[in-house]
Amino acid sequence: MNAPDRYERFVVPEGVAKVSYERDTKIINAASFTIEREDHTIGNIVRMQLHRDENVLFAGYKLPHPLKYKIIIRIHTTSQSSPMQAYNQAINDLDKELDHLKNAFEAELARHSGSQSRQY
Repeated sequence: MNAPDRYERFVVPEGVAKVSYERDTKIINAASFTIEREDHTIGNIVRMQLHRDENVLFAGYKLPHPLKYKIIIRIHTTSQSSPMQAYNQAINDLDKELDHLKNAFEAELARHSGSQSRQY
């Protein structure tokens, strides 16, 4: 079969950075971030988080090719912020949100497990 090995979808090769940054030379306060070995799941989550930032004028992502396992996130900000600041803030906010979700899930699971053992 001609399909690439499955591990190529998620293992970042040696010498390749997980995230790379490229400033746009034509538009002020615009840049592209290439994230290796990710897909629509991360692209859409980061894009939506960037849209919550009032200093972000544009945020979008694309997959250059279905067999190239990377996404490119494009960010354009106002002069009050930079694409790097907006990206870092979005990642930090998502990290906090996911921690909160994990803690709420674990608390509910513990509550539910405790009530199950009392019923029997």
